[in-house]
Amino acid sequence: MEQIIIILIITVLGPIVGSAIGVLKKPSKIFMYNMLSFAAGVMLSISFLNLIPESIAISSILVCVIGVFIGAVIMYSLDKLIPHIHPELCSQEQGKSLKKTSIYLIFGIFLHNFPEGMAIAAGTISDISISFTIALAIAIHNIPEGICTSAPYYNVTKKKLKSFLVSSSTAIPLLVGFGFAYFLYQTISSNVMGLLIGATAGLMIYISSDELIPSSCCRSTNHSTIFSLIIGVLFVILLGVF
Repeated sequence: MEQIIIILIITVLGPIVGSAIGVLKKPSKIFMYNMLSFAAGVMLSISFLNLIPESIAISSILVCVIGVFIGAVIMYSLDKLIPHIHPELCSQEQGKSLKKTSIYLIFGIFLHNFPEGMAIAAGTISDISISFTIALAIAIHNIPEGICTSAPYYNVTKKKLKSFLVSSSTAIPLLVGFGFAYFLYQTISSNVMGLLIGATAGLMIYISSDELIPSSCCRSTNHSTIFSLIIGVLFVILLGVF
């Protein structure tokens, strides 16, 4: 139970830390790019080295493939149906007021965080250390999002505490998603579990390729982001050694 509590603390730190930074002082773009790139490396390696093999082991290759596809489609649908601004923008949409943009951004990230919470719970099935790693990667990924939700809202309201609390509330669906999946995984069949683990890999691969990598590596002239991604991959590999 102590391990679960630690995982939950790590889970909510991303939005909270990001929200605090957003109303205090925004870090440099290159720092944010490196954080996103590191998170992408962790998510990709967790997906290919842990989640996909685990899905195949407890179900089948076909179930895993279907799961990965479903996870990617879910995240794609959320991106299309729900207002969501990628964190590299940190600015208002063309033709939109800053207030509307900030509210849309908070709403979009709020709903996007539910499946991310489920992803964190996926590792509790076989190896609790996988949940720690996923929670860390998603927390790092959510820091720039927290910055980009609290900063615009603060610019509109001029109220630091309110902006911090509203932005930090995006951590709630992370906890709800984790709790839902954690108890669900204890009652379902191995095939359904394999499908959900595969879907978790699919959504993390989608997040990495659609958001994190384009937001960091493709928008930075500094090659440090490439090495941050590689370090993220090596970080997961080294965790398997210890």
